[in-house]
Amino acid sequence: MSEVTRFMTHGQEETIALASAVAQMLAPGDTVLLHGDLGAGKSVFARGLGRGLGVTGAMPSPTFVLLIPHEGRVPFYHYDLYRISDPDEFEQAGLDEFIGGDGVAAVEWPEMADLDVEPALTVTIERTDDDDAARVISIVNAGVKGYNPEALSRWRTEA
Repeated sequence: MSEVTRFMTHGQEETIALASAVAQMLAPGDTVLLHGDLGAGKSVFARGLGRGLGVTGAMPSPTFVLLIPHEGRVPFYHYDLYRISDPDEFEQAGLDEFIGGDGVAAVEWPEMADLDVEPALTVTIERTDDDDAARVISIVNAGVKGYNPEALSRWRTEA
C-alpha cells in the first residue's frame, strides 16, 4: 500500500492553493480521484487543480452534466459522478475515454463508477471538528511520477 500524506488547509483559498501546487506535478494521463462527503470541498480542490493547469474563466461543478472539459496548458477534464446510478453508465456514456488520455482528469465521486485507475492520486477531503473552514486532505499516490509531497510541506500535517 502506498504512503498516505496528510495536509491541512484553512479555507477555500488555501485548498485552491494546495490543489494548484499539486497540479504542477501532474502530466497528461494522470487522474485525481476526489473523495469526501457532500460539501467537503471536492469541487474546490478540482477548481484549484484547473487553475494550476492554466484554466482561466468560470469552473462550475459538473454535477448535472457529469463532465466539463477545460483548456489549459493541458486539457483538464472535471467529472462529477454523484448522479451516476450504475457503474456501467460511465462506460456506456463514453465518459471513460478521457481518463488516462491526453489531459488530466479530476473525478469527484469515483466510487459511483467503481473507478480504480493508474496513474492516479487518491485525494480524500475531510472536515475538522473544531474549525468549519479547515480541511484535512489525505493523498495517496498510485503511479503519478511527478508527485512530490515534500514540495507541499507548507500544508503538511501529522493529523
